[in-house]
Amino acid sequence: MIQPATGWTGVPLRELWAFRELLVLLVWREIKIRYRQTVLGAAWAILQPLAMMATFAVFFGRMAGLARTTGSVAYPIYVYAGLLPWLFFAASVQNGAASVHNNASLITKIYFPRLVIPLASVGAALVDFAVSFAVLVVLMIVYGTALTWQIVLFPVLLVVTIAAATAVATIFSALTVAFRDFRYVIPFVIQLGMFLTPVIYPITIIPARWRWLLKLNPMAGLIDGFRSALLGVPADWAGMGIALVVTGLLLWAGAWEFRRLERRFADLI
Repeated sequence: MIQPATGWTGVPLRELWAFRELLVLLVWREIKIRYRQTVLGAAWAILQPLAMMATFAVFFGRMAGLARTTGSVAYPIYVYAGLLPWLFFAASVQNGAASVHNNASLITKIYFPRLVIPLASVGAALVDFAVSFAVLVVLMIVYGTALTWQIVLFPVLLVVTIAAATAVATIFSALTVAFRDFRYVIPFVIQLGMFLTPVIYPITIIPARWRWLLKLNPMAGLIDGFRSALLGVPADWAGMGIALVVTGLLLWAGAWEFRRLERRFADLI
Protein backbone atom coordinates (compact mmCIF):
# COMPACT_ATOMS: atom_id res chain seq x y z
CA MET A 1 0.00 0.00 0.00
CA ILE A 2 1.36 3.42 -0.98
CA GLN A 3 0.91 5.93 1.79
CA PRO A 4 2.04 9.58 1.96
CA ALA A 5 4.88 10.45 4.28
CA THR A 6 4.10 12.61 7.28
CA GLY A 7 5.93 15.80 8.23
CA TRP A 8 8.54 17.65 6.21
CA THR A 9 10.62 15.04 4.40
CA GLY A 10 12.63 17.32 2.14
CA VAL A 11 13.33 16.81 -1.55
CA PRO A 12 13.77 13.12 -2.47
CA LEU A 13 17.02 13.61 -4.39
CA ARG A 14 17.93 9.93 -4.22
CA GLU A 15 14.53 8.95 -5.63
CA LEU A 16 14.75 11.58 -8.35
CA TRP A 17 18.09 10.14 -9.42
CA ALA A 18 16.70 6.61 -9.36
CA PHE A 19 13.84 7.69 -11.64
CA ARG A 20 16.04 9.73 -14.01
CA GLU A 21 15.11 7.50 -16.96
CA LEU A 22 11.45 8.24 -16.35
CA LEU A 23 12.28 11.96 -16.35
CA VAL A 24 13.98 11.64 -19.74
CA LEU A 25 11.00 9.73 -21.13
CA LEU A 26 8.54 12.35 -19.87
CA VAL A 27 10.64 15.15 -21.38
CA TRP A 28 10.72 13.37 -24.72
CA ARG A 29 6.98 12.65 -24.54
CA GLU A 30 6.18 16.31 -23.82
CA ILE A 31 8.30 17.46 -26.76
CA LYS A 32 6.56 15.01 -29.10
CA ILE A 33 3.10 16.01 -27.88
CA ARG A 34 3.90 19.71 -28.26
CA TYR A 35 4.90 19.41 -31.92
CA ARG A 36 2.62 16.55 -32.95
CA GLN A 37 0.69 17.22 -36.16
CA THR A 38 2.50 20.52 -36.73
CA VAL A 39 3.92 21.29 -40.15
CA LEU A 40 7.03 23.11 -38.92
CA GLY A 41 7.64 21.02 -35.80
CA ALA A 42 10.54 22.19 -33.64
CA ALA A 43 11.07 25.17 -35.96
CA TRP A 44 8.43 26.94 -33.85
CA ALA A 45 11.05 27.18 -31.10
CA ILE A 46 12.97 29.46 -33.48
CA LEU A 47 10.09 31.28 -35.14
CA GLN A 48 8.42 32.41 -31.91
CA PRO A 49 11.32 34.44 -30.48
CA LEU A 50 12.25 35.72 -33.96
CA ALA A 51 8.70 36.95 -34.60
CA MET A 52 8.53 38.59 -31.19
CA MET A 53 11.95 40.19 -31.72
CA ALA A 54 10.84 41.66 -35.06
CA THR A 55 7.58 42.96 -33.57
CA PHE A 56 9.27 44.59 -30.59
CA ALA A 57 12.02 46.03 -32.80
CA VAL A 58 9.43 47.81 -34.94
CA PHE A 59 6.93 48.96 -32.32
CA PHE A 60 9.18 49.56 -29.33
CA GLY A 61 12.59 50.04 -30.92
CA ARG A 62 11.59 52.52 -33.62
CA MET A 63 8.19 53.91 -32.69
CA ALA A 64 8.75 54.13 -28.92
CA GLY A 65 12.41 55.06 -29.28
CA LEU A 66 13.78 52.28 -27.05
CA ALA A 67 16.51 51.55 -29.59
CA ARG A 68 18.34 54.62 -28.30
CA THR A 69 18.48 53.20 -24.75
CA THR A 70 20.61 50.12 -25.49
CA GLY A 71 23.87 51.94 -26.20
CA SER A 72 26.19 50.29 -28.70
CA VAL A 73 24.19 47.04 -28.78
CA ALA A 74 21.70 46.74 -31.66
CA TYR A 75 18.14 46.72 -30.33
CA PRO A 76 17.02 43.50 -32.13
CA ILE A 77 19.79 41.36 -30.64
CA TYR A 78 19.34 43.12 -27.29
CA VAL A 79 15.68 42.06 -27.27
CA TYR A 80 16.41 38.54 -28.50
CA ALA A 81 18.98 37.97 -25.74
CA GLY A 82 16.31 38.94 -23.21
CA LEU A 83 13.55 36.93 -24.85
CA LEU A 84 15.44 33.63 -24.72
CA PRO A 85 15.60 33.25 -20.91
CA TRP A 86 12.14 34.80 -20.49
CA LEU A 87 10.44 32.45 -22.98
CA PHE A 88 12.18 29.50 -21.34
CA PHE A 89 10.95 30.65 -17.93
CA ALA A 90 7.41 31.36 -19.19
CA ALA A 91 7.11 28.00 -20.98
CA SER A 92 8.43 26.14 -17.93
CA VAL A 93 5.96 27.84 -15.60
CA GLN A 94 2.91 27.63 -17.87
CA ASN A 95 3.41 24.00 -18.87
CA GLY A 96 4.70 22.99 -15.45
CA ALA A 97 1.67 24.51 -13.71
CA ALA A 98 -0.69 22.20 -15.61
CA SER A 99 1.64 19.20 -15.63
CA VAL A 100 0.44 17.45 -12.46
CA HIS A 101 -3.21 17.83 -13.40
CA ASN A 102 -2.55 16.64 -16.97
CA ASN A 103 -0.80 13.51 -15.67
CA ALA A 104 -3.59 12.48 -13.31
CA SER A 105 -3.74 8.99 -14.81
CA LEU A 106 -0.10 8.36 -13.87
CA ILE A 107 -0.39 9.79 -10.38
CA THR A 108 -3.42 7.74 -9.41
CA LYS A 109 -2.02 4.42 -10.70
CA ILE A 110 1.68 4.11 -10.02
CA TYR A 111 4.25 5.48 -7.60
CA PHE A 112 7.16 7.69 -8.57
CA PRO A 113 8.47 10.97 -7.12
CA ARG A 114 5.85 13.51 -8.24
CA LEU A 115 8.49 16.20 -8.65
CA VAL A 116 9.49 14.42 -11.85
CA ILE A 117 6.37 15.79 -13.57
CA PRO A 118 7.06 19.56 -13.32
CA LEU A 119 10.76 18.85 -13.87
CA ALA A 120 9.85 17.25 -17.21
CA SER A 121 8.12 20.46 -18.30
CA VAL A 122 11.25 22.44 -17.44
CA GLY A 123 13.38 19.94 -19.34
CA ALA A 124 11.21 20.22 -22.46
CA ALA A 125 11.42 24.02 -22.33
CA LEU A 126 15.21 23.73 -21.98
CA VAL A 127 15.35 21.84 -25.30
CA ASP A 128 13.50 24.71 -26.99
CA PHE A 129 15.93 27.15 -25.36
CA ALA A 130 18.89 25.26 -26.81
CA VAL A 131 17.38 25.36 -30.31
CA SER A 132 16.62 29.10 -30.06
CA PHE A 133 20.09 29.80 -28.67
CA ALA A 134 21.62 28.68 -31.97
CA VAL A 135 19.82 31.60 -33.64
CA LEU A 136 21.32 34.01 -31.10
CA VAL A 137 24.80 32.78 -32.05
CA VAL A 138 24.00 33.56 -35.70
CA LEU A 139 22.70 37.03 -34.75
CA MET A 140 25.86 37.73 -32.78
CA ILE A 141 27.93 36.90 -35.85
CA VAL A 142 25.72 39.04 -38.12
CA TYR A 143 25.89 42.05 -35.79
CA GLY A 144 29.60 41.54 -35.11
CA THR A 145 29.15 41.05 -31.36
CA ALA A 146 32.42 39.95 -29.81
CA LEU A 147 32.56 37.81 -26.71
CA THR A 148 34.13 39.22 -23.56
CA TRP A 149 35.41 37.65 -20.36
CA GLN A 150 31.87 37.93 -18.99
CA ILE A 151 30.92 34.86 -21.02
CA VAL A 152 32.14 32.82 -18.03
CA LEU A 153 28.95 33.95 -16.25
CA PHE A 154 26.72 32.20 -18.79
CA PRO A 155 26.78 28.65 -17.30
CA VAL A 156 26.09 29.99 -13.81
CA LEU A 157 23.23 32.20 -15.04
CA LEU A 158 21.73 29.29 -16.98
CA VAL A 159 21.76 27.05 -13.90
CA VAL A 160 20.14 29.76 -11.75
CA THR A 161 17.50 30.42 -14.44
CA ILE A 162 16.68 26.71 -14.56
CA ALA A 163 16.41 26.74 -10.78
CA ALA A 164 14.09 29.78 -10.83
CA ALA A 165 11.87 28.22 -13.48
CA THR A 166 11.76 24.93 -11.57
CA ALA A 167 10.87 26.69 -8.33
CA VAL A 168 7.96 28.69 -9.76
CA ALA A 169 6.70 25.79 -11.90
CA THR A 170 6.74 23.53 -8.83
CA ILE A 171 4.78 26.02 -6.74
CA PHE A 172 2.13 26.58 -9.41
CA SER A 173 1.83 22.88 -10.29
CA ALA A 174 0.85 22.09 -6.71
CA LEU A 175 -1.45 25.10 -6.36
CA THR A 176 -3.20 24.34 -9.65
CA VAL A 177 -4.21 20.93 -8.33
CA ALA A 178 -5.54 22.41 -5.10
CA PHE A 179 -7.12 25.53 -6.61
CA ARG A 180 -8.26 25.22 -10.23
CA ASP A 181 -8.52 29.02 -10.55
CA PHE A 182 -4.76 29.13 -11.10
CA ARG A 183 -5.28 27.70 -14.60
CA TYR A 184 -6.79 31.06 -15.57
CA VAL A 185 -4.53 33.25 -13.46
CA ILE A 186 -1.16 31.94 -14.65
CA PRO A 187 -1.37 33.01 -18.36
CA PHE A 188 -2.31 36.52 -17.24
CA VAL A 189 0.53 36.63 -14.69
CA ILE A 190 3.06 35.48 -17.30
CA GLN A 191 1.88 38.05 -19.85
CA LEU A 192 2.00 40.84 -17.28
CA GLY A 193 5.34 39.58 -15.96
CA MET A 194 7.05 40.05 -19.31
CA PHE A 195 6.39 43.79 -19.18
CA LEU A 196 7.44 43.97 -15.52
CA THR A 197 10.74 42.32 -16.46
CA PRO A 198 13.43 44.15 -18.50
CA VAL A 199 12.94 41.97 -21.57
CA ILE A 200 12.32 44.74 -24.12
CA TYR A 201 13.88 47.62 -22.23
CA PRO A 202 16.98 48.19 -20.08
CA ILE A 203 16.36 48.45 -16.36
CA THR A 204 18.16 51.80 -16.39
CA ILE A 205 15.07 53.54 -17.83
CA ILE A 206 13.23 52.79 -14.57
CA PRO A 207 13.59 55.56 -11.95
CA ALA A 208 16.38 54.66 -9.51
CA ARG A 209 14.05 54.70 -6.49
CA TRP A 210 11.90 51.92 -8.00
CA ARG A 211 14.61 49.63 -9.42
CA TRP A 212 15.03 47.71 -6.17
CA LEU A 213 11.37 46.65 -6.43
CA LEU A 214 11.85 45.39 -9.98
CA LYS A 215 14.98 43.48 -8.95
CA LEU A 216 12.93 41.40 -6.50
CA ASN A 217 11.79 39.62 -9.64
CA PRO A 218 14.67 37.13 -10.10
CA MET A 219 14.27 37.14 -13.88
CA ALA A 220 15.14 40.85 -13.95
CA GLY A 221 18.65 40.26 -12.66
CA LEU A 222 19.07 37.06 -14.66
CA ILE A 223 18.07 38.62 -17.98
CA ASP A 224 20.44 41.52 -17.38
CA GLY A 225 23.06 38.92 -16.56
CA PHE A 226 22.48 37.06 -19.82
CA ARG A 227 22.98 40.29 -21.75
CA SER A 228 26.17 40.97 -19.82
CA ALA A 229 27.52 37.49 -20.47
CA LEU A 230 26.62 37.32 -24.17
CA LEU A 231 26.63 40.91 -25.41
CA GLY A 232 29.23 42.51 -23.16
CA VAL A 233 26.71 44.85 -21.48
CA PRO A 234 28.04 46.14 -18.10
CA ALA A 235 27.13 43.62 -15.41
CA ASP A 236 24.67 44.47 -12.65
CA TRP A 237 26.27 42.48 -9.85
CA ALA A 238 23.73 43.60 -7.25
CA GLY A 239 20.83 42.52 -9.48
CA MET A 240 22.38 39.11 -10.10
CA GLY A 241 23.06 38.67 -6.39
CA ILE A 242 19.46 39.48 -5.51
CA ALA A 243 18.28 37.05 -8.19
CA LEU A 244 20.41 34.29 -6.66
CA VAL A 245 19.02 34.88 -3.16
CA VAL A 246 15.40 35.13 -4.31
CA THR A 247 15.79 31.98 -6.42
CA GLY A 248 17.11 30.09 -3.40
CA LEU A 249 14.10 31.20 -1.34
CA LEU A 250 11.72 30.22 -4.14
CA LEU A 251 13.32 26.78 -4.39
CA TRP A 252 12.79 26.21 -0.70
CA ALA A 253 9.20 27.50 -0.85
CA GLY A 254 8.46 25.43 -3.94
CA ALA A 255 9.79 22.22 -2.44
CA TRP A 256 7.92 22.82 0.82
CA GLU A 257 4.60 23.66 -0.87
CA PHE A 258 4.82 20.79 -3.35
CA ARG A 259 5.68 18.21 -0.68
CA ARG A 260 2.91 19.54 1.55
CA LEU A 261 0.20 19.23 -1.10
CA GLU A 262 1.66 16.11 -2.72
CA ARG A 263 0.05 13.94 -0.06
CA ARG A 264 -3.39 14.89 -1.37
CA PHE A 265 -2.76 14.84 -5.11
CA ALA A 266 -4.54 11.55 -5.75
CA ASP A 267 -7.63 12.74 -3.84
CA LEU A 268 -7.70 16.24 -5.31
CA ILE A 269 -7.22 15.12 -8.91
